[in-house]
Amino acid sequence: MRLTIYSKPGCHLCDDMKSIVHRVIAQHSNTHDISIDEIDISTDRDLLDRYGLEIPVLMIDGKKVAKYRVSAAELTQMLEGRKG
Repeated sequence: MRLTIYSKPGCHLCDDMKSIVHRVIAQHSNTHDISIDEIDISTDRDLLDRYGLEIPVLMIDGKKVAKYRVSAAELTQMLEGRKG
């Protein structure tokens, strides 16, 4: 399973989401094969245009599952729903 976080430096919501994602993934690493990509949209004009007003954006396997905020419980539920 691949998680992608679109964010940019200086974004406190982005930092919050990254922290939650990394904490939840650490708790599920023994039951899921998960990789995390963190994409800095500030270095790519197309990404900045696409996600600039929505960051942070969390994708799971290429599908947008959250923007602005995600709780640990919500992310856990998403991961469990994709298990198997």
